[in-house]
Amino acid sequence: MAKQFSPNAVERSWYAWWEKSGFFVADSSSSKLPFVIVPPPPNVTGALHVGHALTCAIQDTIMRWCRMHGYNALWDAGVELEE
Repeated sequence: MAKQFSPNAVERSWYAWWEKSGFFVADSSSSKLPFVIVPPPPNVTGALHVGHALTCAIQDTIMRWCRMHGYNALWDAGVELEE
């Protein structure tokens, strides 16, 4: 077992399955009410801080709640960063 959590190693094994399952796609033909959250633009410094993590955690919670209550919700929270 690894001594620390490695998100790249974990997500690499799951990402293809997430895409195949349609987790990143809203259904445009759905009769469910749509729900959208627009992530704010990045700050001028380009440095991430705890406020970004808190914002993402809150938005993730709201999106999951809306999905559980029947909304056609899609939250595309970020961008791919080069390693």
